[in-house]
Amino acid sequence: MPQSNLAPVPELYVSHESALKLKDEAGNLPSWDLTPRQICDLELLMNGGFNPLKGFLSEADYDNVVENMRLADGALWPMPITLDVSEKFAEGLEPGQDIALRDQEGVILAILSVTDKWVPNKAREAEKVFGADDLAHPAVNYLHNVAGPVYLGGPITGIQQPVHYDFKGRRDTPNELRAYFRKLGWRKVVAFQTRNPLHRAHQELTFRAAREAQANLLIHPVVGMTKPGDVDHFTRVRCYEAVLDKYPQSTTTMSLLNLAMRMAGPREAVWHGLIRANHGCTHFIVGRDHAGPGKNSQGQDFYGPYDAQELFKQHADEIGIEMVDFKHMVYVQEKAQYFPVSEVPEGDTVLDISGTELRRRLREGLEIPEWFSFPEVVQELRRTSPPRAKQGFTVFFTGLSGSGKSTIANALMVKLMEMGGRPVTLLDGDVVRKHLSSELGFSKEHRDINIKRIGYVASEITKNGGIAICAPIAPYTATRRAVREMIEAYGAFVEVHVATSIEECEARDRKGLYKLAREGKIKEFTGISDPYEAPTAAELVVDTKDVDVDHCAHQVILKLEAMGLIKA
Repeated sequence: MPQSNLAPVPELYVSHESALKLKDEAGNLPSWDLTPRQICDLELLMNGGFNPLKGFLSEADYDNVVENMRLADGALWPMPITLDVSEKFAEGLEPGQDIALRDQEGVILAILSVTDKWVPNKAREAEKVFGADDLAHPAVNYLHNVAGPVYLGGPITGIQQPVHYDFKGRRDTPNELRAYFRKLGWRKVVAFQTRNPLHRAHQELTFRAAREAQANLLIHPVVGMTKPGDVDHFTRVRCYEAVLDKYPQSTTTMSLLNLAMRMAGPREAVWHGLIRANHGCTHFIVGRDHAGPGKNSQGQDFYGPYDAQELFKQHADEIGIEMVDFKHMVYVQEKAQYFPVSEVPEGDTVLDISGTELRRRLREGLEIPEWFSFPEVVQELRRTSPPRAKQGFTVFFTGLSGSGKSTIANALMVKLMEMGGRPVTLLDGDVVRKHLSSELGFSKEHRDINIKRIGYVASEITKNGGIAICAPIAPYTATRRAVREMIEAYGAFVEVHVATSIEECEARDRKGLYKLAREGKIKEFTGISDPYEAPTAAELVVDTKDVDVDHCAHQVILKLEAMGLIKA
């Protein structure tokens, strides 16, 4: 039976005295540095947000969750919560061992008593949990290209919670929220999950949901990991705080949830419901296309618009929380107010602005009408997203050795410097190898590290309003995607595929590298003994055969103008 929404939930922390002793002992254990996603998962394991889990899933629990959305004991749980590690780290581990789990600064947060170690079938996990083994899904891409190949399972002993320096007063554990609801005498609480800024339609829908459920309102935004490309959580929380006074203070509160979302649609909705039940909520708003990741490789939505609501309804009793279905709200011009789309009076004019259209208006510095959002929110978004012509961006050239990348990149740099307005930095492959990556070889692992270093530097330049021009070979699709995600958090990423053929590159062979590769004197040479995965969706494709450099650089300039990144 679900517990009372106000009684405490079990946590996995030990007492302060035990924690000090364990911390001392844990110094000698093998230790794993947690990834940002694992830190989010660990926090919610330890504080009871993932109750009834007692640690990272065992292999039996994992298999059952993947296949049936249930733990081995039959309890409902739709999402695999596993500790993925590298092969090298897993090699030295056997079930029965303890390992220390550290944050990114080396602080020990917990001890994992390893009961299981296995290599999962990731294609099966993708198919069952996310509905398709399709890399267009951010969580499937993470599964295959970011997550480690080996999973560890076992119970957790919590030593301390992860440290957060931001919005401390807004972060609550499940038991802190339950105590707050107890103190205020809130028996019914409806939770609103969001990863976007709040606009007027959201306010209207949360008002209606609370009224319909005759409940108090918890605005419960996710500030852990959301979809790549989302507005950063600092900006979003400032937006939430700006509109909080539009809500009745006696019946509304806001708390931040450090969850790493998986964008798993229907399964994610059930998972969100269980998490909110643990936080003391009695009702939960489930959105149209709740936690949907967007389009798949075929350009279709991954999930149907109401799949999440259907799955939630089937399991509502077990989740222990009532669903309030999210009506799509639209603005009716004649009535000057919001209505659910199904209740719009016939013949009236409906006004709506999609997320894509909002981003376009921000990017181009266009007006955002007051019926759509609050002036305070728009002002906050404009601070973070100035018009594109004032933002930093990265131009990322990729192509075979000798294709002409560096030459075009140099020409582009000079043209952009001539225009002025923003600092321009060229991160050429050879120069980066000399100054940033001199210790690296040319294995796939080392190439990936090199490209990610370039991506990291470019993202910092972009974040600070400069222009980064990169010209590495960058032969692997997954690594280029990782760099794109790094940079698009701060500005535009313009991929330019210099598609000069291998025959033309080999005929040029200015450095004599192709000759040495053909003779077997250079191992793992791209295009000869190592693959080059050509981009399929680059912003621009140029071929330098029989075309002068100036023309190619000018094509890039025209593309940047068309994208609004530089003024025509």
